[in-house]
Amino acid sequence: MYVLSPETPDDLWEVEALYDTCFAPGRTALSSYRLREGVPPVKGLSLVARDDLGILAGAIRFWPVNVGGHVSLLLGPVAAHPTRQGEGLGALLIQTSLELAGPQGWDRVMLVGDAPYYGRFGFSRLEGVVMPPPTNPERVLGRALREGAWDGVTGEVTAVR
Repeated sequence: MYVLSPETPDDLWEVEALYDTCFAPGRTALSSYRLREGVPPVKGLSLVARDDLGILAGAIRFWPVNVGGHVSLLLGPVAAHPTRQGEGLGALLIQTSLELAGPQGWDRVMLVGDAPYYGRFGFSRLEGVVMPPPTNPERVLGRALREGAWDGVTGEVTAVR
């Protein structure tokens, strides 16, 4: 049993330690981190999952980005502690946060990830959306939160400052 709640400033270092554990400290060298530098995660969508003892088990973050001049969400990272992997926690974090995003006024969300995993949440490859290099275009995925939200949206992904 997990309790999901919005990430707060008090969670920062614990969440960062979780991401370092799951992805290694070199994760910040990825191109998607250039889009996150100096930008706070989206409040209310960036969630933490704690067990019944209050121990952090997982976390997900979202960031605002521009895609060809259209404000969009960038999902990631999402992580479950290695001792909690295989329990569906990542799926719970993704599904719950996506259910919150539309009512909060977001139209579209994108990420860089594996299509077989994220396809089950409605993500598919985005044609014409260009992440900063080096990013494999096959891994640039998106999901419309409102019908047609990705129609005609192409271009470079840039940071919202």
